[in-house]
Amino acid sequence: MNGHCIIRNKDGVVLANAPADKTCQIEGYWYFHPDYVDQSWFETSDRIYDCPVKGSCLWVDLKIGKGFSNNAGWIYTQTLPAYDHINGWYGFYDKHKHYTHQECDS
Repeated sequence: MNGHCIIRNKDGVVLANAPADKTCQIEGYWYFHPDYVDQSWFETSDRIYDCPVKGSCLWVDLKIGKGFSNNAGWIYTQTLPAYDHINGWYGFYDKHKHYTHQECDS
């Protein structure tokens, strides 16, 4: 295994798949370069979260059936200097009711 994946729990669909150097883990959360995220499964909202440590992000909703799972991920759009390396990257929970992080071949 030389990469990381975000796998949808319901059916094993790969939502994100990246080599290790295009991901990073910070405080238990996984960050993926956007080139390695299947963006057809996600919709970026206009809901903002201001993290006092990392900066401002937009919540990302996961498409499920005919609806969405709100706040399933996030994208930092204005990072503080120490977190510039994740600016524009997708953030995911390690485990979520609709997906799970796994090590995988990328």
